[in-house]
Amino acid sequence: MHQLTASDEFFDTLIVGAGSIGVAAGYFLSRAGNKVLLLDAGDPPHSGGSHHGSTRLIRHAYGEGAAYVPLALRAQHLWLALEQEAQAPIFTRTGVVNIGTHDDPFMREVARSASEYGLALEFFDGPQASRRWPAWRLSPGQMAAFEPDAGVLYCEQAVLGFRRLATALGAQLRANTMVARIELLDQGGVGVVTDRGERFTCRDLIVCAGRSCRDLLEPLGLRVPVTRVRKSFAWFDGDPLLFAPDVFPGFAIASEAGQYYGFPDLDGSGLKVGRHDGGQPVGANAPLAPFGDDPSDVSDLEGFLRRHLPGAGKLRTGKTCEYDMTPDEHFIIDRLPACSRIHVATGFSGHGFKFASAIGEALAERITLGASRLDLSPFSMGRFGGLDRASAEGPS
Repeated sequence: MHQLTASDEFFDTLIVGAGSIGVAAGYFLSRAGNKVLLLDAGDPPHSGGSHHGSTRLIRHAYGEGAAYVPLALRAQHLWLALEQEAQAPIFTRTGVVNIGTHDDPFMREVARSASEYGLALEFFDGPQASRRWPAWRLSPGQMAAFEPDAGVLYCEQAVLGFRRLATALGAQLRANTMVARIELLDQGGVGVVTDRGERFTCRDLIVCAGRSCRDLLEPLGLRVPVTRVRKSFAWFDGDPLLFAPDVFPGFAIASEAGQYYGFPDLDGSGLKVGRHDGGQPVGANAPLAPFGDDPSDVSDLEGFLRRHLPGAGKLRTGKTCEYDMTPDEHFIIDRLPACSRIHVATGFSGHGFKFASAIGEALAERITLGASRLDLSPFSMGRFGGLDRASAEGPS
């Protein structure tokens, strides 16, 4: 335990990591009247977080589990509200098509979640889907589930929008600031020390700093079960008659070639495609090798395109990113067992951005109201054997 000193600057809530979830939480807390400080190792939006790469899909009929659907629907509402308040492009309704085999558990879950929540969903067999969207080459053994109300989020615009609104409400953001350690204070608060020796104290702390979460939380008694995995994605030339947003929706597909996702040609940027499974494990603090360093970066994407989207043209450019993977590929959103005033949000396993607005709001509600309107219990750390179970309340 550490003593609070008169020289420490005090905040109601301090947020370590001002990326997608951190900056959303900062906005909602500031709107509720909290004195908020956000610390980030970069200057968001930036290329070192989970929000780079221009675009993300948002789907509501969710093959990863029906527990995500209320979170997705709330997030969609909040993204549209952010678009209005920030006066910036955040969402484009392109529709999203999920593709798999008839017996694919992912596809069954998409159908079940749509039925349970009354979501619009259209089903096609492979040949029907290829006629509906001529870019696709699908077999009779495949099927497609099209969600017309889903679409594309402009992730960097979203982070920038929340940042501007939060700081306009009084939130402070210290960019390019590394956090060295977190301290529990004798008086019940929390202290944060930066690599420059600055020290800030707060009543409540949110740690949503991606790969840094593990190093920051382990000294407090929590070993976060998250592994870094390097992934690649790229843009390709595409005929507008095949790949423009009005004729080609966003997609997620599980096939013999692997699990892939992609976007229509938005504003002439090209057809964007990435591989969701696979990838290369990376050390906790190791740099990511640039796109093309691993032969599979190009070969996997081009092989998938030849099989299913043969109208795609040559490679334009590629990038790498990282997934912070939990053992079950579901999120961690919880409180620290040793201190209930420390909130943890990590392990988003490559599918978290679409929910960032709702998760940020839920964290703010836990702090300001004591509980969130959404049930976050499926994301408790207690589901992992050998970890102390932290508190995880349901909806208020």
